[in-house]
Amino acid sequence: MSAPHPLNQAVIAQALHDLRNGQLRRCKAMGFGEEELDALKHPALVSVLVNATVSWCSVSVNREVLRRLLSQVHDVEQEISTVDRMLRLGASTEMVSKFFGLTHQEVALRRDILGLPKRKGRHPVLDEAQDVALWEHWKAAVAQRGIALNDDVAMLTLSMDLAETMNLPMSVIWAAIRNWIDQGLV
Repeated sequence: MSAPHPLNQAVIAQALHDLRNGQLRRCKAMGFGEEELDALKHPALVSVLVNATVSWCSVSVNREVLRRLLSQVHDVEQEISTVDRMLRLGASTEMVSKFFGLTHQEVALRRDILGLPKRKGRHPVLDEAQDVALWEHWKAAVAQRGIALNDDVAMLTLSMDLAETMNLPMSVIWAAIRNWIDQGLV
């Protein structure tokens, strides 16, 4: 004799769980009608359904949802990588919080995990030579990359690149760029 079909068992287990928890709509969304739900109230009928060797249900895969779920893994990995890069380059807690919604405690934990020293106070401001050099690098990069001034994500990436290139704290670069844009100096 054949063994009971595992898909039948899984569907019945889920339906009984949903019914016990008052989730009648979920049972109906699975395809159960009133008559079938009434049958689930009788142990003998449930036994027949659970022990059936032929499958009386089928599975369909929502490929779009599946793809989105699988891409979230990449998105999370990318987000972690970007946050780590920002912190290594001297981004402020406020910047990380603004772009990624992390709390001050989460940012502090990330800093600890990365082995970054605890900062006290603000980064020093740019001197005139650094300010001029940053302006020239920034203007050239904005033009070369075709970045819109209101594209904060592109500006964030550019700020990280400039912090690496110029060996300046990212929070100082970000503040200078925001100041130039806010003053309309572009």
